Amino acid sequence: MPDTTLRLTQFAAGGGCACKLPAGQLESVVAGLVGQDAPDLLVGLDAGDDACAVRLESGSDGCGTAVISTADFFTPMIDSPYDWGRIAAANALSDVYAMGGRPVLAINLVGWPVDLLPDDVLTEVLRGGFDVGRAAGCPVAGGHSITAPEPIYGMAVTGVADPERLLRNDAAEAGLPISLTKPIGVGLLNNRHKATGERFEEAVETMTTLNDAASRAALDAGVRAATDVTGFGLLGHLHKMMRASGVTAVLDRAAVPVLDAARDALRDGFVPGGSRRNLDWVRPHLVVEGSGVGEDDLVLLADAQTSGGLLVVGEVPGAPVVGETVPAREGVTVVVR
Repeated sequence: MPDTTLRLTQFAAGGGCACKLPAGQLESVVAGLVGQDAPDLLVGLDAGDDACAVRLESGSDGCGTAVISTADFFTPMIDSPYDWGRIAAANALSDVYAMGGRPVLAINLVGWPVDLLPDDVLTEVLRGGFDVGRAAGCPVAGGHSITAPEPIYGMAVTGVADPERLLRNDAAEAGLPISLTKPIGVGLLNNRHKATGERFEEAVETMTTLNDAASRAALDAGVRAATDVTGFGLLGHLHKMMRASGVTAVLDRAAVPVLDAARDALRDGFVPGGSRRNLDWVRPHLVVEGSGVGEDDLVLLADAQTSGGLLVVGEVPGAPVVGETVPAREGVTVVVR
């Protein structure tokens, strides 16, 4: 068994989806790669969706099958190698669920500081990913590894979906409720864990919970627009969806579910740098209405999540409604009340 006193988070500068490239920087980097002329490409880079999708073949009904492809990896946000593996796998699979698909195959992506961390730690990471893949009914078969200065783990995942029922982030329409299927706040708790070693079981539980049931419920409800909430925070992902769809979201901050200990972590200053960058990115397109919304509320709403829930334009049974879509306001994608 690996050394249980080893603090895996101390081997990386960032952790989880909080170590993503800043959203504005990423969009600038890929700006010249949009608009590909490929007749079978259903979803590409243009709207910044969760995964790409192509039409593989046409069936007798003219619909056929859509193949979804995605990859996601990050440095450890938790000291437990096994739980890091579980979280990374659930996070990678989430992109397929966010598109309304079913994952059918995954391969591991590994970067490992071979002179700093023993092999049995990596075995535990891979075991965590394997167990989540098995729970999802998605075989984890092979992968690729390199030596690296920091530990990195994730997966490339292939899924399938009905091309006529894809969940997209550019398909939101005005006049619909907005649902969120998991609480926010894991970025704050992960940052506190990294700094202090405190473990937050509620954060581990939500990060390792698959979005499969939420995806099926959204499809059954006839939802057309969805995304998952990860490193760009609730505000960032909501901004991207509203911008791509040409509508505006009105968010009720009091209705947004928050993990119990996250507000304490916010009060005590454990705010990831990625969360503040998220807020800075969205702020030019954000309007606050009413005096009850403070800066701490906005920082929390921008908290960089890892393996977060689905953000759905429509109602999902059991998920809180956190706002609504309205006709576009010029220059404004999100209103917080």
